[in-house]
Amino acid sequence: MNNRSLTFAATLLLIAPGAYAACSDAPSAGVDWSNCTKQQLVIRGKNLQGARFEHATLLAVNFERSDLSGVSFAAAHVSRTSFRDAVLERANLSKLTAVRSSFANARLVGADLQKAELHRCVLTGAALRGVDMSKGDFGRSVFDRADLREANFKYASLARASLREARLDGADLSQAHLYAANFEGTDLSAVKGLGQAQLDAACGDARTRLPPGLKHPAAWPCAAD
Repeated sequence: MNNRSLTFAATLLLIAPGAYAACSDAPSAGVDWSNCTKQQLVIRGKNLQGARFEHATLLAVNFERSDLSGVSFAAAHVSRTSFRDAVLERANLSKLTAVRSSFANARLVGADLQKAELHRCVLTGAALRGVDMSKGDFGRSVFDRADLREANFKYASLARASLREARLDGADLSQAHLYAANFEGTDLSAVKGLGQAQLDAACGDARTRLPPGLKHPAAWPCAAD
């Protein structure tokens, strides 16, 4: 074995134990599970403040009622995972991909969801005031009764998402894709950046309040599909 091979082998011996130990560490505040794969774990009610899950793959993990303040799920992949009633304040969820996962009643104030992809996820009653969700894809997700005041949806996709009775005062919907997005019973009177073409592509009903200058489309309420 030449000197170059010996050096490479020695480097692997130094790196590998630490990398293995990180994925095998118990869930706790500050744990680093970046690039790890975890599945069918129950981590309910734990203190995980400042933990790192960057580029991790999480399948059927239960984080219900856990404190995930300041964690990073940047570019992680999450499926059928529950964050119900969890605290995700100031969390980095940028470029997160989540499928059929629940954030119901979770607190996400100060979180970053830029370019996140949440497909068929449940965010009913979630606290998302002021959250940056620009350029994200939230297709078929449920935001019913969520607090989305002052949220940033610029260039985001809310195709077929449900926002029934969500709070959207001050939310920015500039260039947002709203095809079949459901705003039944929702007050849109104080949103920003909403145009008639976007509204025509969306769904609502007689209870949906609109900003000045916009009108209820004749197609409302939309037919069920």
